[in-house]
Amino acid sequence: MTEIPTLGVEEEFLLVDPESGAPVALNREVADLAARDGVELQLELTRCQVETATGVVDTTVDLREQLVHLRRTAAHAAENAGARLLAVGLPPTLPHEFPITDTPRYRDIGERYGMIAHEQGICGCHVHVAVPDRDTAIRVGNRLRPWLPLLLGLTANSAIYRNADSGHASWRSVLWARWPGAGPPPQFESADEYDAAVQMLCDTNVIRDQGMVYWDVRPSATFPTVEVRVSDVPATVAETVLFAAIVRGCVMTALDDEARGEPVRPLAPYVLKAAYWMAARSGIEGDGVDLSDHGAAPMVELLDRLVERIGPALDASGDGELVSSGLARVAEHGNGAARQRRAWRRRHDVADVLAESAAATVEFP
Repeated sequence: MTEIPTLGVEEEFLLVDPESGAPVALNREVADLAARDGVELQLELTRCQVETATGVVDTTVDLREQLVHLRRTAAHAAENAGARLLAVGLPPTLPHEFPITDTPRYRDIGERYGMIAHEQGICGCHVHVAVPDRDTAIRVGNRLRPWLPLLLGLTANSAIYRNADSGHASWRSVLWARWPGAGPPPQFESADEYDAAVQMLCDTNVIRDQGMVYWDVRPSATFPTVEVRVSDVPATVAETVLFAAIVRGCVMTALDDEARGEPVRPLAPYVLKAAYWMAARSGIEGDGVDLSDHGAAPMVELLDRLVERIGPALDASGDGELVSSGLARVAEHGNGAARQRRAWRRRHDVADVLAESAAATVEFP
């Protein structure tokens, strides 16, 4: 078994009006207040969003501690700015368009991409796992592709949108796919081939810069990591820790498979697209695509199989029990999307969804 890699997590959040639940353009004010408490929040494309980032950690215990601190500080800053912090993939209710954060880069993106950018108030979660080099990150990414739909289904947290049930557990992922550099990555043979593909996208003005490579797995442009970006921001810290532990287990398993020379499973693009679509629609509660036979199977069953597959890595990292109990809890009580829908069905009132999501954001048992 490979040695245990370090990891780090970024979470994106929405800022909403405490009464109406509509997104509010207060990201600079919230970031300034959080800075007074020693937490640096990143500004996202729209003025209704902020992002947190943990430091590099060795264990999921340390990860949880940092995530709790960051969420608590960001929520406190939002409250003091007259807003509420929400860990949701999409706002349950929203304005006609989102105001773009006033930086040269973000203004240019808004002008280039029009409505795609102005409807971009969506929030994800990114897990970084350390790898030796960029070529390794590419090879690991190739091996992670079949598991990405399962990770999406697990973390789906954007069922309610525009005061209605979207019909999808992760409507965020459907909207996100409109960007030219988003979605599951192609399979690359090397970092050089990856870089050439990115350069082509830049040279043809398909994307503005390398920062707009939004593929769901990519080598980080900043850190010596492979970055998994497929997730809605999970509703709770516990679900984020569960997601991060599984991602690290997947990366460790991929590294071991690579070291043994195991072949990469061939995966037709249409099959992967179908698996993504099913995961976005069903989340944790319905069926997913079983890539072993291209049939349908319950998402919970497919996730159980994934956890069995990466079990040695989870045991090596000390996360076996955390993942087993965490997955059982999600299977029994639902993920963010399932809880949004339960809240919505009480009265078909978005206020119930907002209250549920706000409580989950700062749920630290």
